[in-house]
Amino acid sequence: MDVTALRALQAPLKDQYRETPDAGIVTLKARGELDDQHIACKVETGRAIALAGLHPATGGSGAELCSGDMLLEALVACAGVTLKAVATALEIELKKGIVRAEGDLDFRGTLGIAKDAPVGFKAIRLSFDVETDAPQEKLDTLLKLTERYCVVFQTLNVKPELSAKLAIA
Repeated sequence: MDVTALRALQAPLKDQYRETPDAGIVTLKARGELDDQHIACKVETGRAIALAGLHPATGGSGAELCSGDMLLEALVACAGVTLKAVATALEIELKKGIVRAEGDLDFRGTLGIAKDAPVGFKAIRLSFDVETDAPQEKLDTLLKLTERYCVVFQTLNVKPELSAKLAIA
């Protein structure tokens, strides 16, 4: 896709959201079902069922997906798509690219054995290795705009309002 095709694709959506701001608010949903035999949750991905379970560092077998890995995978997917869209809009040719995310967890926190150890990632690092002839100035803008417009990056960067509830089925 080139910049003209991207703009043509997004222009009617941008116009609609400018005219009717509420039209730009979409509720994304995820659903999972608890496994009745194992400490696991079957998550509907839209393409398949992903079985998530305990990470080996918390006693899991490693056969199931780790939700921490899934979070990093979601970040990589979102950042990669955003980088490509921004590069297209800026007319930066990316010949190749690798997106990586890594995060540091202290499993003492999630196992409840150290009150000073946080539950969750202490640090997440996102990196891009790209093959391009674009000048550094354009690449700096590419990174800045990718960070700005990546939904998952910004969700992690600016904590959203969270709530949880438990109901009897």
